[in-house]
Amino acid sequence: MNFTPIEELFHQLDETAKILQEELSCTYLDALGETGENLFQGKVLQDDISEISEKRLNKQYAEFSLDKYGKEEIRKAFQLAILKGMKENVQPNHQMTPDAVGMFVSYLIGKFMNNSKQFTLLDPAAGTGNLLFTILNQLTQHEISSFGSDVDETLIRLAYCGANLQEHPVELFNQDSLEPLFIDPADAVVSDLPVGYYPNDVRAAEYELARETGHSYAHHLFIEQGVNHVKDGGYLFYIVPNNLFLSDEAPRLNQYLKEHTFIQGLVQLPLSMFKNEAAAKSILILQKKKEGIKAPKNTMLVQLPKLSDMEATQAMMNKMNEWFKEEK
Repeated sequence: MNFTPIEELFHQLDETAKILQEELSCTYLDALGETGENLFQGKVLQDDISEISEKRLNKQYAEFSLDKYGKEEIRKAFQLAILKGMKENVQPNHQMTPDAVGMFVSYLIGKFMNNSKQFTLLDPAAGTGNLLFTILNQLTQHEISSFGSDVDETLIRLAYCGANLQEHPVELFNQDSLEPLFIDPADAVVSDLPVGYYPNDVRAAEYELARETGHSYAHHLFIEQGVNHVKDGGYLFYIVPNNLFLSDEAPRLNQYLKEHTFIQGLVQLPLSMFKNEAAAKSILILQKKKEGIKAPKNTMLVQLPKLSDMEATQAMMNKMNEWFKEEK
């Protein structure tokens, strides 16, 4: 059969992960992390597997060559394998940013960071790193030093494997990203915000956006953590729920954003991207205040059409490009 490079690599990842899953009695996602590291090193690193399985794996790894695949092919094949694993072991925090959203966020970052050949980028809710890698693969004209943090050990392990296979020198941290981050302030922050309640009320109390009673909204605290960890004048790109400014805590969030940032834009993603309207999201673009920087004359407010409607999408992109000419 003639497989595309993505299909070919997915099968290689999938077959070897299944062997390791059985041998190590672990989840598919954990096995995928193991095989990702084996592929990168070109050998079986696990000691406690049978001789037959070791021979089968070594044969597969010997046939693998990183040079054979482009970075996007590796990212997409790895993403397919992760999605398979997530279906088998569904957890609320195991969500991946859709490719179309990642591409659009990359476009926006490229536009706002147009004058910066080199910059640092932080994702405080990196997960498997898929959003971060999409950006790095798209913005090849920039030299980006990137950092990612996530509390989930399995996801950050997969991000580590993905970074190795795509040869991205990303610094990754396995920690609760709402605890102190030992990372220098970045030029830009990007995040597909984890939505829900943050259980650590003691830690939450140190944030301006902590609720007075009950658990605080994790997504509000992540917004504040990003503002704390971006340089003055730096940009923040958040994928947020459409109802962000409709919740009971929205007035306080609004007040916080007015005090610390300029809202550059809000891009509503097509509803067709999401299973239902309640799950729909937008991209919120902020700039941290800095002396000498003014708010935009007009905030970029955009509702994206269905991306399959090429004419309407192109018209909207032209409108956005006009906004960049006038404002930037």
